[in-house]
Amino acid sequence: MDYSVKPTAQVDPSADIGAGTTVWELAQIREKARLGHSCVIGRGAYVGTGVRIGDNVKLQNYALVYEPAQLGDGVFVGPAAVLTNDQYPRSVDPDGKQKRGGDWEAVGVTVGEGASLGARSVCVAPVAVGRWALVAAGAVVTRDVPDFALVAGVPARRIGWVGRSGVRLVERDGEPGVWECPQTGALYRETDGVLVEA
Repeated sequence: MDYSVKPTAQVDPSADIGAGTTVWELAQIREKARLGHSCVIGRGAYVGTGVRIGDNVKLQNYALVYEPAQLGDGVFVGPAAVLTNDQYPRSVDPDGKQKRGGDWEAVGVTVGEGASLGARSVCVAPVAVGRWALVAAGAVVTRDVPDFALVAGVPARRIGWVGRSGVRLVERDGEPGVWECPQTGALYRETDGVLVEA
């Protein structure tokens, strides 16, 4: 075995765990989930049935990732963040009968490469969080988040842009639509609400 599972973690035998991945205490990895290499699954984290997780992903303590979520390479999911999967949650049907797995259709959250979800944020499926986007702690995401967007609030709305380093970008003086990372100097260009690397 080229990955590490702590004694109190539960990993279903059908799960595919990549080399160098660590699954910490009390975490649960469900059937047919697939985790890439060098991931860190924190204490008490949950990965649902069939969830797909890329390489170098960090799920912090008590993060909950419900099926059929898909996380790209380098994604960060903060402590106690939740990725939901039921668009119309109910415990019972209209007749009062308890709902079972086949009584509803799971919808997923997709998180793009390098994106980060802050502590206790919630992504209400179905939504997509774009590449290198940053969801602030406590935000509730109810609609898709563009690449490189910084979103905050309930419901979450875009309050700025971030670069690959996660630092908020600054618009260059005299160059409308040109954004610069104060940490790395990388440039980005905004056109019609879409940000791309220059």
